[in-house]
Amino acid sequence: MRENARVADVFKPGRGDYQELVDEISALLGAPATLENRDFELIAFAAYDSDGEFDEASLDPVRTRSILTRRSTAAVRTWFEGFGIARATGPVRIPPTPEAGVYRGRICLPVRHRGVVLGYVWLLADEPGPSEAQLSAAMEVAARIGALLADEVQAGADLTRELRAVLTAERGWQQEAAVAELRTALGVRGEGLHTVVCVAPWPSSDPDDAPSVRTIPAATALCTVPWGPSGQSLALLVRLRSADVPAPALTAASRLLREAEVTRGGGLTAAGVAGARHGLAELGVAWQEASAAARAALAEPGFGPVAQWSSIGPYRLLTSLPREAAHDPAVRVLLSPAHRELARTAEVFLDCAGQAGRTAAELGIHRQTLYYRLSRVEQLTGLDLDDGEDRLLLHMALKGARL
Repeated sequence: MRENARVADVFKPGRGDYQELVDEISALLGAPATLENRDFELIAFAAYDSDGEFDEASLDPVRTRSILTRRSTAAVRTWFEGFGIARATGPVRIPPTPEAGVYRGRICLPVRHRGVVLGYVWLLADEPGPSEAQLSAAMEVAARIGALLADEVQAGADLTRELRAVLTAERGWQQEAAVAELRTALGVRGEGLHTVVCVAPWPSSDPDDAPSVRTIPAATALCTVPWGPSGQSLALLVRLRSADVPAPALTAASRLLREAEVTRGGGLTAAGVAGARHGLAELGVAWQEASAAARAALAEPGFGPVAQWSSIGPYRLLTSLPREAAHDPAVRVLLSPAHRELARTAEVFLDCAGQAGRTAAELGIHRQTLYYRLSRVEQLTGLDLDDGEDRLLLHMALKGARL
């Protein structure tokens, strides 16, 4: 398996390989062409014009959006799949449909390898369009694209498996062995500066249901990782040029959040970004940082929706504690649903450094009401809010409970 991973790494196709093949098809058929994977994510496009100039008329709304956003919408995907392109073994002609934003007719060339559809080449072609001989020649090029995509899918599957093994392995020799496997699979791409992004919860119970790493700039590998008792999170390994410039990771996190929110149809999702590290040796620690930052962003909206490990302050310590640590006997009663307002009052009071005026203003209540609530907190917990250590215990327990 390791030898196969090394071969896949050496021969993994680059964007230029796909671009050359798409350009070849575009020239063969005399029409603008785009290549998308089976999830309708853009890989390459060619704007053909007989005079060598860009043809603005070729950009109908659907094609324009695909090129600018590098993917098609779910509605567009469903509409095109209605023509049977996922089952087709030869060219499929699709008529213009202005009401759907498709102003020009299309020809879809299914890209297959060993009978499996891996993508589609789309051509803008009005009637009568290319000849059968031209289409036959274009399908031969599409088959070469299919072979490249198959190699890339296999390489991506190897990296997904290896990255997940690193992030779920026990500390010690098991994690070190998993890191060595991932380093071998990545080759030179495993060197240099990296960080890790965690998006949680990820809206899928399928551990292999994750976006294509090709669609995320600077991404090296990604996988899903268990999150809590039954959920999933998404882990992304991102290359950085500088430890002081986390922009590639922040951009990737924001993009994945948008995708998660669309898939979930709403619901709270957050992302965490670890500190930068050279190489892969501390990948396990980086994942802990990214996960902790995501947990902090879920607990404290002010950190999110994308939180960096360096910016979550005391949550760097709180997230390292066992989850059951928040259920300290002294605060168990206060944390019950019946006393939710008292718990919030106590937390705001401690966030305001014990300043009654600021706390009352923050809560929108009278000072006397505040004093009454604080006395009830002391009665329920047995803690003295004039004692520094008691305050620390209460503050940590209240913050930890929301993690």
